[in-house]
Amino acid sequence: MNHSASAIATKLPHRYPFIFVDRIVEFVPGQRIVAFKHFSANDRAATGNPVGVAIIPTGVLLELVTQVGAVLVMERPEMEGKIAMILNVPLANVIKPVNAGETLRVEAEVVRMKSQMGELRGLIFRENELVAEGQMRFGIASAADVFPK
Repeated sequence: MNHSASAIATKLPHRYPFIFVDRIVEFVPGQRIVAFKHFSANDRAATGNPVGVAIIPTGVLLELVTQVGAVLVMERPEMEGKIAMILNVPLANVIKPVNAGETLRVEAEVVRMKSQMGELRGLIFRENELVAEGQMRFGIASAADVFPK
């Protein structure tokens, strides 16, 4: 897989400011992916907090894990023209707050994968410290059906 930002954007329907995967450093097709995201000091993801508090919201962290997992799943050739959609989040824990200005390493692995459904597990680290973890179930849908033109 090409690990450039433009290649990542071809696997996800998201665009700025809602695409959170900066770069991929490890990719084992159908099994595991490791990516990085840097939240800049004035990142839009941290806006809306009280003045002087630049904490990345839990929902953004969950979305980060989801996007990294989607790149892993959507890289398969049979996924052309399809998208992954969250069906259920049975586990989502933020262990420590994440501040704007920090770089995160995100690891995701496939727990189960069928033709139209699957389950992923994800971990988020700040340096070597686990700051969040999650598990999600997803379904595969036709992008044309979800985003009609």
